[in-house]
Amino acid sequence: WYGKSVLKALWPVAAVEVHTSREVNAVNGTNLRLKCTFSSSSPISQRLSVTWNFQPEDQSSHEPVFYYLKEPYKMATGRFKERVTWDGNIQRYDVSIVIWNLQPSDNGTFTCQVKNPPDVDGTIGEVRLKVVQKVQFSEIHFLAVAIGSACVLMIIVVIIVVFCRHFRKKRQEKTEAADTEL
Repeated sequence: WYGKSVLKALWPVAAVEVHTSREVNAVNGTNLRLKCTFSSSSPISQRLSVTWNFQPEDQSSHEPVFYYLKEPYKMATGRFKERVTWDGNIQRYDVSIVIWNLQPSDNGTFTCQVKNPPDVDGTIGEVRLKVVQKVQFSEIHFLAVAIGSACVLMIIVVIIVVFCRHFRKKRQEKTEAADTEL
């Protein structure tokens, strides 16, 4: 037993590292690519497997979303049936999926797990998804609208000033013309 622990300390256990975004916001009714990439100390194995699961916000049990082993397998049942497609490329260490027609019930945490024998341990990627009804109005959008409105207002003021001066000049010319006739 002692020999095994020394051996493990000298030879670190190979592990798969999985990388995902921490949080993603998406608009209701749209499609979303859940990006998941990995790195492994071993070459890509024919037995490499990818498991995507989902845990709703209410913390009820995990639901399977997608599975890959030599080829993509779609789920035959569940909330993601007919709504998930493979969008990865194993040779590029990409195991991403696309979820179609997002719904508020899709709010929750998606996990991406990759096993690449002999690397079967390692991190599990987690993505927290929040489905929103509309795109949130950011500060940049607000600033753009404010600047645009100010520009339009300035143009209107300049046009009014030009028209007023023009009509005042015309009225002054008519008055001068009438004075010279008398």
